[in-house]
Amino acid sequence: MAPQRIVIDPITRIEGHLRIELETDNGRISNAWACTTQFRGIEKILQGRDPRDAWALVQRICGVCTGVHAIASIRAVEDALKYPIPRAAEQIRSLMMDMGTVQDHVIHFYHLHALDWVDVTSALKADPEKTARLAATLADWPTNSAANFRAVRDKVQQSVAGGQFSIFSNGYWGHPAYRLPPEANLLALAHYLEALEWQRDVIRLQTIFGGKNPHPNFLVGGMACAINMDNQATVNQVSLAQLEGMVQRARAFVEKVYLPDLLAIASFYKEYADIGASSPHLMAVGEGGLSWAGSPSGTVKPGIVRDGDVTHLLPFDHKKIAEFITSSWYVYPDGDQAGRHPWQGETVPRYTGPTPPYQQLSAHRKYTWCKAPRYDGKPMQVGPNARLLTAYAQEHEATVALLTGTLDRLGLKPAQLNSTLGRTLARGLESQLIARRMSDTFAAFVETIRQGETATFNPALWEPESWPKSAQGVGFMEAARGTLSHWVQIENRKIVRYECVVPSTWNSSGRDGQGQLGPYEHALAGNGRHPLQDPQRPLEVLRTIHSFDPCQSCAVHLTDLRGRPLGEEVTVR
Repeated sequence: MAPQRIVIDPITRIEGHLRIELETDNGRISNAWACTTQFRGIEKILQGRDPRDAWALVQRICGVCTGVHAIASIRAVEDALKYPIPRAAEQIRSLMMDMGTVQDHVIHFYHLHALDWVDVTSALKADPEKTARLAATLADWPTNSAANFRAVRDKVQQSVAGGQFSIFSNGYWGHPAYRLPPEANLLALAHYLEALEWQRDVIRLQTIFGGKNPHPNFLVGGMACAINMDNQATVNQVSLAQLEGMVQRARAFVEKVYLPDLLAIASFYKEYADIGASSPHLMAVGEGGLSWAGSPSGTVKPGIVRDGDVTHLLPFDHKKIAEFITSSWYVYPDGDQAGRHPWQGETVPRYTGPTPPYQQLSAHRKYTWCKAPRYDGKPMQVGPNARLLTAYAQEHEATVALLTGTLDRLGLKPAQLNSTLGRTLARGLESQLIARRMSDTFAAFVETIRQGETATFNPALWEPESWPKSAQGVGFMEAARGTLSHWVQIENRKIVRYECVVPSTWNSSGRDGQGQLGPYEHALAGNGRHPLQDPQRPLEVLRTIHSFDPCQSCAVHLTDLRGRPLGEEVTVR
């Protein structure tokens, strides 16, 4: 029997536009192509701009990944100018980024990914009393009562009876790949709804420090907020108490709701620890990014795990990064087989695909708007699992303790974090590590203030007259989805080149000149054993792709100075 061709477009419950094309044979995926069909962006409009303004513009790359782009941009400029910042400002940035990551992971699990594992229609058959008893075995949480579970079940039942499935429309409910009993489904459904309120509460931390959310305010040289215990318009004693409460509530929800739910669900789907393995090469740049000017190194070092060897960490060298366009709709002066380091990056679009509407893109050598970053010639998987495994490889104490304890409980090995279940599990474990770190960072921030270090801005290099004529810098950080980097070149006080290499560019890249699959593609077709029971309801594919938490808006970005598109945005449905 000839392989069957399948197209899933669009992949839903992600940011941006992603199309997956597959070949299947006897219920298994034999080939895969990840096609980013969205074409938009930011980088070109930065050329000729003041580098101090770049952070505000790059935040608009995405409506989800906002602050991380701002911080990566600011770090790049501060690296270029060798611009030190006050300790309080760095602590504020760390708190904002950590809370953003925890919020992102919780939203991803409950609102983007959980419905791949949780059957909402099954939850409507659950016994609330049994659900409460199940919840009591997992954690002590005040809303885990029979009365609350009954209210949730009845509310959703009433909506369904009225023909309004609302946010739960178009699911593959009843698919044979769902495994959870009704009570576990109802527990997850109740926490799905509760997480909506929780995330809105805790992210107010970014509003207190950044003035608004999304797109909070930042500042090259520090932070735009002031600290003054006697001023109501600044960070003061009242706001410190509010911030402490948000940090505590974030940690409590992670430890008593998110992680227990995740572990309970994982116990029913342990076969997915052997499904969806992607590139065996993993990359992370450490807790706080690299120690460029103004950025702490963190306690986890940057590093590379090569060929899945989690017992050995290789050093990270940014000079080994290159972006390829073999499969993407761009041109390089030196041809499609060449790779370019971001400081020599070019983003010149040339669409050569079929005229829409089209049947398939994978019949063509170029099939995506996403470039293909490679490290030392290898596709790299980035994200929470890469961070945990690079930390594990360097024997980071807190990571090793949490990871080994959890994996022993599930009967898994560290290498199995490179899987569909592993990527999902890694987000929850990382959330606990980050939530604990936030508590420590907040305590250190309060101590910094107590010691009288209340400055949040260093004016020393603010004026362009103090800058060198030529400078270049890079800002690295670990965003929720993986390693993020912004690259800037400055001439005569203006930006002359700006490039972003983002997590979803690494993970959703297409084939390179060597024919190597990108990580999404590898996860689906790398060994030819990924299951797909029903091509009309490709639930297994969604599980694996969602485990990466795709953000295609971040993965491609290009427009001209007046906002006119340099190419045509095409969304195929």
